[in-house]
Amino acid sequence: MARFLIRRLLALIPVLLVVAIVTFTLIHMMPGDAAAVMLGPNATAEQVAQLRANLGLDQPLFVQFFAWLGNILTGDLGESVFIHRPVTEILATALAPTVNLALLAEIIAIVIGVPAGIMAARHAGAIRDKSFMTGAMIGISMPSFLIGLLLMLIFAVLLGWFPVAGYRALEDGPLETLRYLALPAVALGLMQAALIARMTRTSMLETLSKNYMKTAKAKGLAGNKIVYKHALKNASLPIITTIGQTLGTLLAGAAVVETVFSIPGIGQLIVNSIERRDIVVIQGVVLLIAVVYVVINFIVDVLYSILDPRVRMA
Repeated sequence: MARFLIRRLLALIPVLLVVAIVTFTLIHMMPGDAAAVMLGPNATAEQVAQLRANLGLDQPLFVQFFAWLGNILTGDLGESVFIHRPVTEILATALAPTVNLALLAEIIAIVIGVPAGIMAARHAGAIRDKSFMTGAMIGISMPSFLIGLLLMLIFAVLLGWFPVAGYRALEDGPLETLRYLALPAVALGLMQAALIARMTRTSMLETLSKNYMKTAKAKGLAGNKIVYKHALKNASLPIITTIGQTLGTLLAGAAVVETVFSIPGIGQLIVNSIERRDIVVIQGVVLLIAVVYVVINFIVDVLYSILDPRVRMA
């Protein structure tokens, strides 16, 4: 197990290097002069040139990249031109609301998606199966911001059960945080629940059709024992992959929902930074999101090796 983890950790180094290169390249391929956009249309040529020099934008790209990479290795992501704070502090402040929202949405997605997929697989072809899969298709088709607006209208405006928008930190009380995150978490979680349900159903159907499952059934094992003790464990690898992907999607793709509900998270931060052309913050956010995806994939690999030792041997 230790050798497997070491190999996986070493494999992350070139991946993270490629991520850094792609992130830097894409940001600097954005059209227009970033310094001119930051200063606005009334800035003089001298002011634009001064800002370009201060940001190091007058240097060749490879010089800028290696300077940026060297700063990253020391934990320095730069300082925002507009907020005048280190990017690491800005990311730390914005990350907490996004992580709380994503984790709550992921819990909702798992609690709804996995049981729905198992139930649909157990009753494949029946009305229950078709009902669950129809609901999954609707969940996948509806954008999260539309679900969020509907939830806001019904449960916040008409019924008044939840706040319309805003965010409260955990320091203000977990229940208060939960009240503010409930509606956006449901809006995000329903779409991911639909994806998890479809994958769970597909994986369970494939596993239940195996000969050893038919043998277990022929031996007289109870249906619940066959499904939950044997089939679910063997069908869990694709489900775990889907859960990992949905968690990465929730962390990276909550921008619209965060904007709708006025949650000061990573999504809202990157939208505002793009509007202001705050390159330093944009690079930090994009790099953070990419690293999150890499780390989640690493965790999924570790879970694979725990659930199926054949992965380590391969």
